[in-house]
This record gives sequence, C-alpha cells and structure tokens, in this order.
Amino acid sequence: MLTANKLMPQGRGLAPVLLKRAATIELDWDVRQKSRFDATDSHGRQIGVFLPRGTAVRGGDVLVAEDGSLVRVIAAPQPVLRITHCTAHGTPFDLTRAAYHLGNRHVPIELKPDHLKIEPDHVLADMLRSMHLIVVAVEEAFEPEGGAYGSHEHSHGGGHSHDHAHDHGHSHSKSPKPLVLAPELLDDHDHG
Repeated sequence: MLTANKLMPQGRGLAPVLLKRAATIELDWDVRQKSRFDATDSHGRQIGVFLPRGTAVRGGDVLVAEDGSLVRVIAAPQPVLRITHCTAHGTPFDLTRAAYHLGNRHVPIELKPDHLKIEPDHVLADMLRSMHLIVVAVEEAFEPEGGAYGSHEHSHGGGHSHDHAHDHGHSHSKSPKPLVLAPELLDDHDHG
C-alpha cells in the first residue's frame, strides 16, 4: 500500500499536463473530511492517506504519494438536499435566513449564490419547507464551507489564494455598534 501524507490544494503550482496524467480518486464528503483514510485510485493502487489532523480534502486537491506520484481528488456525487428560494412567494434573501438557521445548528452547508446544499436530514428539510423554501433531494458533489476558525486560506475568485491577514482599514478594538433589525425582516412570510 502506498502512503500519501502531502496535500497540494487545488494542485496549485503543478503543470496542467501533470494534473491530466495523475491518477484520480473519487471520494464523498464523509471520507474527504477525515485526515486519515484508505482509498483505491484509478490505477487500482491502494493509497493510505495520512494528513495532519483537521485537514479536509477538497475536490481538485492533489495528494502526493510516497513514490512521488500524484493523485487528483474528485468530489464524488452523493445524496444532498438542494435548497432554493420560492420564486413565486419568496426572495433570494430567504436563502440567507436558511443559512443562518442551519449555521445555528452547526450543519455542514455548501453556499452558492442561488442555492444551498446540506446532507439529507428530514427534520431540517421540513423546517426549510416551513420557511417556504424549495428542498429537493439530488445526487451532487458536496463541498461545505470550512468554517471561520479553520484554515485562513481563501480564494478571491481570481485564481489565487493566500495565507495572511487583511487590513480592513479600521480598528477592531472599539465596541461594536448594536444590531438593529428592520421590523419587516422579523415577520414570518405566510402564503395564506
């Protein structure tokens, strides 16, 4: 069994031809969120993955095996709930409310501009439907958010990532201003 203990996020720094030639492994989120697991790559090799504790493997990441070979990770389709807003009775803001309630329950969630994805849960599906959201069971890759306290590595959409703090042009040492919500945001939407 080959071991792999190095991860190259999204294969950064590798030539496209190397990525194209690399073996692949297709893994669902349940496996990719673990830092230690066994898998069989597309060349039939058994790979033992041993990454630092807390490391999650994302679709597009590349594992480096002890013999120097590369293994590109593919996020496998898996059962998920796709959540969209009701175009007839709601607004895209309903997705923000749903993300808030799911986050309050510490549910792994994938955020997209026009939908959310969570792992199947009938209780949460019923809650979301009661919020007038559309919940559909589908088979798709699942890439939930990593969390604010995980890695500080992030992407700005320009194809680059970096590890550093940002100067936001203001101090965080002042007391925060109180949050005031507009009354219309507090009302429940009722279809009648």
